[in-house]
Amino acid sequence: MPVTTLDPKTALIIIDLQKGIVALPAVHPIGEVIANAATLAAAFRKLGLPVVLVNVAGGAPGRNEQAHSAREFPSGWTDLIPELNVQPADHKVTKHTWGAFAHTDLDALLKEAGVTQVVLAGVATSIGVESTAREAYALGFNVTIATDAVTDLNLAAHENSLTRIFPRLGETGTTREIIGLLEKGA
Repeated sequence: MPVTTLDPKTALIIIDLQKGIVALPAVHPIGEVIANAATLAAAFRKLGLPVVLVNVAGGAPGRNEQAHSAREFPSGWTDLIPELNVQPADHKVTKHTWGAFAHTDLDALLKEAGVTQVVLAGVATSIGVESTAREAYALGFNVTIATDAVTDLNLAAHENSLTRIFPRLGETGTTREIIGLLEKGA
């Protein structure tokens, strides 16, 4: 369902827009994804709404069929990209699993701030973004995905998340549509 409304206390969560991740090959131009995420962050900040910047610095230890990425990252790999224009009021969360809620204080932080809805942006659509969306939905948040502020390393996985998974977890909309609703509610 296309985005219809945003709750008065909505937070933006930007997933894994960090130097090491944005250097990987994405199926959409990463510059556009970054620009849209940065535009969303500026709009949320302008209205005094929470902005959460998430980076990943590890992975869950479980065994799987696909090889894990390196456990030790090169210098600067986890640094948030400068285009996000990190502000002192932004909340920073470092995760060690795919989703931003597991084993972090994000749920408590958002609920303490009275947040009832989250807008998600970042990479990868089918991994960090989808996992965070699933966790947010399970925790009772209304969920919106900024469709032009997400991308993936795999086109089929990206499209599956956008067309099959996200509509079951919440609503989707473009950066422009989301900002329009933010401004309408301001």
